[in-house]
Amino acid sequence: MATCLGRATAGLLKNYGLPAYMGLNTTLLRHCSIAHTLKVRDNIKKKRDAAMLGGGEKRIAAQHKKGKLTARERVALLCDPGSFVEFDTFAEHTCSDFGMQNQKFSGDSVVTGHGFIHGRLVYVFSQDFTVFGGSLSSIHAKKICKIMDQAMLVGAPVIGLNDSGGARIQEGVESLAGYADIFQRNVLASGVIPQISLIMGPCAGGAVYSPALTDFTFMVEDSSYLFITGPDVVKAVTNEDVTQEELGGARTHTTLSGVAHKAFSNDVHALLNLRSFMNFLPQSNQDPSPIRKCDDPWDRDVPGLDTVIPLESTAAYNMLDVVHSIVDEGDFFEIMPNYAKNIIVGFARMNGRTVGIVGNQPKSAAGCLDINSSVKGARFVRFCDAFNIPLVTFVDVPGFLPGTAQEYGGIIRHGAKLLFAYAEATVPKITVITRKAYGGAYDVMSSKHLRGDMNYTWPTAEVAVMGAKGAVSILYRGEKDVAHIEQDYMEKFGNPFPAAVRGFVDDIIQPHTTRRRICQDLDKLASKKLTNPPKKHANIPL
Repeated sequence: MATCLGRATAGLLKNYGLPAYMGLNTTLLRHCSIAHTLKVRDNIKKKRDAAMLGGGEKRIAAQHKKGKLTARERVALLCDPGSFVEFDTFAEHTCSDFGMQNQKFSGDSVVTGHGFIHGRLVYVFSQDFTVFGGSLSSIHAKKICKIMDQAMLVGAPVIGLNDSGGARIQEGVESLAGYADIFQRNVLASGVIPQISLIMGPCAGGAVYSPALTDFTFMVEDSSYLFITGPDVVKAVTNEDVTQEELGGARTHTTLSGVAHKAFSNDVHALLNLRSFMNFLPQSNQDPSPIRKCDDPWDRDVPGLDTVIPLESTAAYNMLDVVHSIVDEGDFFEIMPNYAKNIIVGFARMNGRTVGIVGNQPKSAAGCLDINSSVKGARFVRFCDAFNIPLVTFVDVPGFLPGTAQEYGGIIRHGAKLLFAYAEATVPKITVITRKAYGGAYDVMSSKHLRGDMNYTWPTAEVAVMGAKGAVSILYRGEKDVAHIEQDYMEKFGNPFPAAVRGFVDDIIQPHTTRRRICQDLDKLASKKLTNPPKKHANIPL
């Protein structure tokens, strides 16, 4: 108090005693308190202003020079204007080794908090590359864990905007422990709340496993990378020369490895598409499939579908034409469009209701199921089932892809994943066989035998063990004149009647009525209740 009031005033109070001059004492104390409050408030503002600059203006300029937004700019673009509330703005790392005690930034290397996307709550963390290259410290990890815990508590999605050089070397095992804490929460949140990763810069070493544990991983072309070890380590260990882009760029992971689900041209494009994508998802596994107002008539006929199937049974057509013409306003958010192109998966709406679309793609490998397409389809089906999103499946599958490469690669166990996913799913399942449904692939693609709710065929459907040519070559091996036998086989099995007369399909419908029938069924099945036997968890083939 002597510092605040001055020594003379302090001595005056002591000489005359407090009781006699309580009024003076109270006034002086109030002035001291106000001065202290103003000083603290000024310090808070300085700290907050410094936090807004991250690693400083020079590093922000360097980030912009690379064509990248800063961590806070990304959050501002992702969330509804003014809706983001930041947590732990003043948190600082606790490392004192290697001179780190002299390098502290408010908020450290990650921005965390919650905001709204189209009025719906989301929790967000955005790694700040301008602060220690976005590297993960123990406080960085604690900030992320805090918002993940809160998201689980209230039932809201978590979005991670990743731009990090990996573990903070100066902190050693503390940084690694932070990664493990995040991984544990990723696993516990799986199937409870949607988890989305958007890779917007480098992501190496242990940092790659959190995105791999989330439901969807998106990347930015030419500026984001995912790899366990970088090109220098690869060169040292295997003597391979490879660039960052070749090793772990967006093209690699969206076309070859299947690690990422989609790539976008730049930060702005990615964030705006992410905003649109979030509209398809429920808040948590306790919420039903989202519904929004629809201006596209649910009972709209689609005349073009009556002629979409070629007259020649071996001719290709684009299943995306079928999907776009049936869903609301032609709006289809395709997942993994450049990977395993022989199967299509993605989100759309039918009469305003979010649905998961799965379809064989005759334009690629004749729509055969193989290892990659089975894994791609299975994971998507399981996500939809976990979050109460109905499944609409379009079938045109001639079977599983034959060959030693597939057999040696484990097509049996990988194909079983898609079978397992459909059999396990309890959400509404509607299936439309447009043309071929041969062999075991017929069973796998959401058949009536796997608890399909509504199964339809078009008049062009062929439900059989195999095609006429293959069947006759087995049944009449060695015979020369089999053309008429093939024709007989086609007349008997190359149509939807064998399945229809046995009740394996519910109806043979005209293609142009498909949208109407699906919308009616989705309304009817909205109250569906189906549970699997009690268990700790299933043991899906791996």
